[in-house]
This record gives sequence, structure tokens and C-alpha cells, in this order.
Amino acid sequence: MPLGDSITDGVGSPAPGGGYRVQLFHDAVQAGKALTFVGSATDPNGPTTLDGKMFPRNHEGHPGYTIDDSATTSGISPLVDSSIAANHPQIILLMIGTNDVNRNIDVANAPARLGALLDRMIKDAPNALLVVAKITPWMDDGANATVVQTYNNAIAGVVQTRAASGKHVVAVDMFAAFTANPNYQTALMSDFLHPNGAGYVVMGDVWFAAIHSYLPAAP
Repeated sequence: MPLGDSITDGVGSPAPGGGYRVQLFHDAVQAGKALTFVGSATDPNGPTTLDGKMFPRNHEGHPGYTIDDSATTSGISPLVDSSIAANHPQIILLMIGTNDVNRNIDVANAPARLGALLDRMIKDAPNALLVVAKITPWMDDGANATVVQTYNNAIAGVVQTRAASGKHVVAVDMFAAFTANPNYQTALMSDFLHPNGAGYVVMGDVWFAAIHSYLPAAP
């Protein structure tokens, strides 16, 4: 279950869309692994076929959403109970918080809201693997060094606390994957917040590296 905001939806990826899910699916097919995507979003988002296989277009990416509801935004937290119950995901790929930080929505407590979201998903799907990503950088070095990385650094602790208690939660660092390219702002970004096609390839590869050992062989 790809879960998150507009970056999970794939905003900024070239037509026909699909964001990081295209590269992730490609990586799985090339490695001989079975992978499908689940979620309540069923709009045409992504190719019809990829590498000779039907491309699964479902996901749980919601543009503009924050971690939880606020006075000005909708959150993904209220969606997870029904979506997990309906879709029974075995792996959940979560990247959320970009809109909390960018819109300055109680940023100091964003890590606590993320922790509550993880606890909710762990209760709903105790056997699922939760992969939690640090958010991708923005086209603002000052903001990256302060608010973005402050939130990202807190994610590590949120994840580690739950992993240490035996929960199936791991973290991946999308920020580092992007900033490893010194020209990421022009090479990997389509606008201030969203990756471009090349950026989504980077994301797909990072997700695949985190989950490939958990995927079954393709039939």
C-alpha cells in the first residue's frame, strides 16, 4: 500500500503518471518478484502495462493531505482503518509530513502525530511491514537545513522506538537519496516540493531496496 500525499499520488511525474510506483513495479518485475499495489484511489494513474505485465494503479496517495486532520487540511490518519481493513496490505510504504511542514501546521508536534499514525497502523495490521520514509528535500536549502531535516531527524527516533519493541517498522532515507546528487534541484525536482520523473525513479529504487527481500517470487 503506497500511503501518503501528492508525492505518493505521483504529482510531477510524466504522463501517464504513477510516480515512484512505476519504477518500483519495474524493479520488482526485473527481479522476478511478485508485487501489486492496493488502496482506495482508483483513478487512472500510471501506465496500463509495464514490462509486459498489467500495471496495478491502486494506491493511497492523497494530494494536499497532512498526517492528521487540521483546521485547514485533511489527514491520512482517518483513512487508514478502513483502507487496511479493505485491502489487507502486507507492506505499507509511508511518506507523509511534507504538507505539515510546508504549511507550518503545528510542526513541533508532527513527529508525535506520525507516531500515533504508526501505532494506529500497527494495531490495524500487526503483521504488515511498515516502511517509513524521511521526506524528500525542497528547492530551498535554508528550509532543508532547518525545518525539513528537523522533522526527518525525528522520524528516525519515532521508527526506532517502535522497532525496538518488536514492531515491524523500518525507515528509509529519501532525503539522502536525493541530496546524494549535488544537482538534485534541477535533475530530480519538477517544482518546489515534487520530484520529476528522474526523482521518482530514485524513490522507486529506494523503496525496492527496502522491501525486495520480503517479496515472493513471481509465479
